[in-house]
Amino acid sequence: MNSYGSFPGARPRRLRTTPVMRRMVAETRLHPADLILPAFVREGITEPVPIEAMPGVVQHTRDTLRKAAVEALEAGVSGIMLFGVPEDAKKDAAGTAGTDPDGILQVAIRDVRAEVGDDLVIMSDLCLDEFTDHGHCGVLDAEGRVDNDATLERYAEMAQVQADAGVHVVGPSGMMDGQVGVVRDALDTIGKEDVAILAYTVKYSSVFYGPFREAVGSSLKGDRKTYQQDPANLRESMRELALDLEEGADMVMVKPAGPYLDVLAKVADAVDVPVAAYQISGEYAMVEAAAEKGWIDRDKAILESLTGIRRAGAQMILTYWATEAARKLGGV
Repeated sequence: MNSYGSFPGARPRRLRTTPVMRRMVAETRLHPADLILPAFVREGITEPVPIEAMPGVVQHTRDTLRKAAVEALEAGVSGIMLFGVPEDAKKDAAGTAGTDPDGILQVAIRDVRAEVGDDLVIMSDLCLDEFTDHGHCGVLDAEGRVDNDATLERYAEMAQVQADAGVHVVGPSGMMDGQVGVVRDALDTIGKEDVAILAYTVKYSSVFYGPFREAVGSSLKGDRKTYQQDPANLRESMRELALDLEEGADMVMVKPAGPYLDVLAKVADAVDVPVAAYQISGEYAMVEAAAEKGWIDRDKAILESLTGIRRAGAQMILTYWATEAARKLGGV
């Protein structure tokens, strides 16, 4: 029926007729400035080491890390999140390489700051798991359990050496109770009030971290379920959010991103601070593996997944595709 007043009267398809029409009415837009590049730098190597479970991602040398930072900057990426991978011989129960001013992460911060200055936001992972011989995110008590309050003392030290190295933002990621408040106090005590805190507010104990363990050379045996959050819970995440904001978080993060878009949306609706989401190693690996098999269009899957995270409320997205995606979005 084509007569006036015929059904259907409403035709939403009119706004989907051409690419330029769809672009004009798009509700969500990705921009290179939304993206943050996580990067790994490994001590004692002379060439980048490919990460088998994350095709295209490497453990950088100090030199290639500087190059990666410049490439991200030139592509329009806003930030880089640094993870240090020490030599195995330097790992110990207390993760002392993580608080050594000359440890690999602090050296990398200084390298990148010298290379890009303030033109790229330099962020650092503030956690002990890369530096401990047991692979947990904190120090252990006599019974082998992660000691929350003893770990907080170590986080305070880490925050200070990272700030002294020149980081713009610290990312306490260990999920210890009170970590944001302790880190804020530690930074303020040494006159680093301008160093911001990106709180890993919602961090689930997820199977999708698997490839990351290879990326950081993790020594972990067992799991982190006693301190990372249960994937079944949402209200718990909102409680963590309230606590982190009360303790002084400048920005908050949801990790992983893709499997927890409902949590991300709820967090984004509840706060007036910037919200980040981390598209983690397993999310990356699944797309890369499917694309390698020819089962999925890789480029379209990357942009669609990032758009979904942005639509759910993330203003910033940590993704291993950051530089590549920024180039696509910016036409570089």
